Amino acid sequence: MTDTPSRGAPRIALYAGSFDPFTHGHADIMRRSLGFVDQLVVAVARNINKKPLFSADDRVEFIRASAGSEPRIEVRAFDGLLVDLARELNATLLVRGLRAVSDFEYEYQMALMNRHLHAGLETVFMVPSNETTYISSSMVREVARFGGDISALVHPVVAEALTARFASGST
Repeated sequence: MTDTPSRGAPRIALYAGSFDPFTHGHADIMRRSLGFVDQLVVAVARNINKKPLFSADDRVEFIRASAGSEPRIEVRAFDGLLVDLARELNATLLVRGLRAVSDFEYEYQMALMNRHLHAGLETVFMVPSNETTYISSSMVREVARFGGDISALVHPVVAEALTARFASGST
C-alpha cells in the first residue's frame, strides 16, 4: 500500500478540528481551501482530552449548514489518528488555520508528527481573512455565555444553538 494516490486521482484535503463551535473563521478557511483541492473533508474530532460544549453530531450538522449545498465538501466525525483517516480517504493534504504566531509551534509539531506517521501527507497552513482573524471558538463561547451578540461570528444555526445552550444554563 502506498502513501500517495495515483496520478490523476482527485486531490482530497482534510480540514480537521474540534470546531466547538464552528465559526465564520473556520468557514473562511473551509471555502478558500476549495481553491486548490477537488474535495475537502471537514473532519470533526472527538477529542478525548476536551469536554466539548456540543456533541460531535451537533458540530457536524453546524458545519453542514455552513457548507450549504457545496458538493465538494464532506463533513464527518472521526476518532483516532488523523493520518488513518487520511489513508482511508486517500487524502494528500491537511489544511490548518493559523490565526497568530502562538498557533504555529503546536501546529508545526503536529505537521511533523503527521509527516512521520504518513510520509505522503502534506500540511498546508492558511491564514484567515482580515475579517475573521480575531475569531476563535473559545472567544465565541465566552461572548455567548454572557449574552453578547455573536451573529457576525457564526452561522445563524450555531448562534441559535449557543443562545439556547447558555439560556438553559446547561454548560
